[in-house]
Amino acid sequence: MLIKQAPDIQPSEITAEAVYRERRRFLGGAAALAALAVTPAQAALPPYKKNAYGGGETANTWDEITHYNNFYEFGTDKTDPAKYAHSLKPRPWTLAIEGACRKPKSWDIDVLTRAFPLEERIYRLRCVEGWSMVIPWLGFPLAGLLKQVEPTGNAKYVEFITLHDPQQMPGQRQAILDWPYREGLRLDEAMHPLTLMAVGLYGRELPNQNGAPLRLVVPWKYGFKSAKSIVKIRLVEQPPISSWMKAVPREYGFYSNVNPEVDHPRWSQARERRIGEFLKRPTLMFNGYGEQVAQLYSGMDL
Repeated sequence: MLIKQAPDIQPSEITAEAVYRERRRFLGGAAALAALAVTPAQAALPPYKKNAYGGGETANTWDEITHYNNFYEFGTDKTDPAKYAHSLKPRPWTLAIEGACRKPKSWDIDVLTRAFPLEERIYRLRCVEGWSMVIPWLGFPLAGLLKQVEPTGNAKYVEFITLHDPQQMPGQRQAILDWPYREGLRLDEAMHPLTLMAVGLYGRELPNQNGAPLRLVVPWKYGFKSAKSIVKIRLVEQPPISSWMKAVPREYGFYSNVNPEVDHPRWSQARERRIGEFLKRPTLMFNGYGEQVAQLYSGMDL
């Protein structure tokens, strides 16, 4: 099979042993000041254009989106990021793009935010544990950013590298993953119009626990592909090894497209639970974006 799907799992079931052994001891003595990171007074961003990509679905609430997160840099429980992400300092922040490109470049995050017109895009998010959300992201297509550096013919893949700073991200003091967090896409996936660099949600700057100040959003893939708090992008010739591929290669593949027709060896991936709802709903092929992205995988065994 060419596309190995990320499973629909609970972290304590198949992720690295260190994850579930440390989850109750993690940050036991930390002060619970992180409510400041999710205040609705989050700063507003420049004017933006609204584009609803969510098929008319109602977005999850600010509270749901900012209090139920996977961000192991701040803990392995879903509530840990909202509690502990106050330690992240999203300013000053620089994004660098390097590798197989003619014009490598770095941007200050505020310069970057002003340089590209922002759009609101209401995307579904499907996570490997079987839950999903609908989120009104604010951002700009990654393609426009990559065009600025002029990829060469050797650029076949794009690697995303996130912040490595255990002082700001205390979860990195634990051997949960081989830090910093890394992810990757094929260049054509990265250049697809749906692939977004998000800098906010609900009209405000991105909260720390949601990947401030800059994160990737690839809506047809499982959520772990959408790297948070990105500091570097590298254009490379060979497929990058992502953090979860390295940690649990049997469970995590490079593509990780949402495919309800491929079961995990121990359970079905056919259904999901939307946060805020009690009953499960069918999982959509490519998370509902098949019409836009299926051609990227023409001829491949899904």
